[in-house]
Amino acid sequence: MKLTFIGATHEVTGSCTLLQVGGHNVLVDCGMPQGIDAYENVDLPVKPADVECIFLTHAHVDHSGHLPLLYKNGFRGVVYATDATCNLCEIMLRDCAHIQMSEAEYKTRKARRAGNPDVEPLYDLNDAEGVLDLMRPCHYGEPIQVNENMAIRFTDIGHLLGSACVEIWLHEDGVQKKIVFSGDVGNTNQPIINDPKTVEETDYLVIESTYGTRLHGERHEYIHTLANFVQTTLDRGGNVIIPSFAVGRTQEILYFIRQIKNEGLVKGHGSFPVYVDSPLANEATSVFMQCDMSYLDPETREIMAQGINPLVFDGLRLNTTTEESKALNFDTEPKVIISASGMCDAGRIRHHLKYNLWRPECLILFVGYQAEGTLGRAIYDGAKSVKLFGDEVAVNAQIGFLPGVSGHADKQGLIDWLEGFKKKPELIFVNHGSDESCVGFAECIQEEHGYNSFAPFSGTEFDMASGKFTSITQGIPVEKKTAGQPKSKADTAYNRLMDAVEKLSKVAKGSRGMANKDLLKFAGLIDSLAEKWSR
Repeated sequence: MKLTFIGATHEVTGSCTLLQVGGHNVLVDCGMPQGIDAYENVDLPVKPADVECIFLTHAHVDHSGHLPLLYKNGFRGVVYATDATCNLCEIMLRDCAHIQMSEAEYKTRKARRAGNPDVEPLYDLNDAEGVLDLMRPCHYGEPIQVNENMAIRFTDIGHLLGSACVEIWLHEDGVQKKIVFSGDVGNTNQPIINDPKTVEETDYLVIESTYGTRLHGERHEYIHTLANFVQTTLDRGGNVIIPSFAVGRTQEILYFIRQIKNEGLVKGHGSFPVYVDSPLANEATSVFMQCDMSYLDPETREIMAQGINPLVFDGLRLNTTTEESKALNFDTEPKVIISASGMCDAGRIRHHLKYNLWRPECLILFVGYQAEGTLGRAIYDGAKSVKLFGDEVAVNAQIGFLPGVSGHADKQGLIDWLEGFKKKPELIFVNHGSDESCVGFAECIQEEHGYNSFAPFSGTEFDMASGKFTSITQGIPVEKKTAGQPKSKADTAYNRLMDAVEKLSKVAKGSRGMANKDLLKFAGLIDSLAEKWSR
């Protein structure tokens, strides 16, 4: 019963964990990293062809985006997910493949001009289609016997349509254990989808920590805040540009704008136009409206029971073609444009930024998390100019953020969900958060709430049958390129040493709960090392 952490360890994206029991290799999520990796991730220690199945918590790319790559490299097992997750992956993974192919084509043209070899896409549409054929739709609360050693059940976690935590029952050599993977724990009182459901018991828990050290703050009046942004921008003749995740966040924004229009909160602009300029978002909206009603919260069900589509209103226009998208950049009527990707690293949003960022009358309104290293993060952090399609574009537009709109639970929300367990798990593994969030949340639940916790780095292994770590790794920072003069070798070596000291300190702080003999052995190794190098 071995657990090996691969991705989203002390990082927010790229979720992937290997579970091995009774000779079976299983992955929980297979996500694509986004933004800049802070730490190096170990390679999957088994061949993709030897992975028998994958338990997918939800459709977001940082949890599902490497499924086609795994298929390309030989995976032919089963992907278990809720039926809504399967439906969303149908459009999201195809879209990911198109992006990979388009980027490779663009890079190939540049490479050929420089006399360099062609660039191959990470994966293509055939790989996406192949893994989609392997998906097995499941229902919330449905017990599923995966094999003789393993059974699972999906429970609504309230993060995205179809999102789930995964309960896994394990049996091997007469030993029975249970582990739960939280997936991404949802925020409460979100529109459209249900609040997170709790789980009663488990031996081990893997929990995310995206907002593990932060609170969303008091509940803001999303509707009035958004209405004020739209009102002031349209009044000065500008466009409201909303970089939005195509699946989940776009539908929430449409839900809010319908309410704004129904209540007449934006005045003097009639039925102002709202464009959803993302084919993926438009397809995802259809999935939302055609899903099983049990996936929707009571308020949304009540609206739909009255024959009202909660995501449709006067002035809404759904762009599909490239020509329609390009035409927006030459349309002088003030408008709202919602486009993907949410972190501005790909998709049509980049064109809208190119044509609107330099205009002081316009507004770039962020409505979701911006990972470090993304274009969205650079703009949000105050960049004076950014490069788009080879051109330097000044950032003169107003930059706004819709506070509190997050699909993730904050620190208190995670604790509230955690306290739904009737008995404390034997050990909680904290992942899917920045280094600060992982370590901070692990320390918080241990020191303030009495849980035994640990924040593993990639490559850490744990034997659930014996309850012991078989390998505890240290995080290896990814070297970042810096502008200016290169540092001397002495400076580089010293900085490397300081990084190692910091990592050792974090490992030591996270070792509480280990067996006394292991703690003493660890302390002895540090003492010996200090004595050897002391001067």
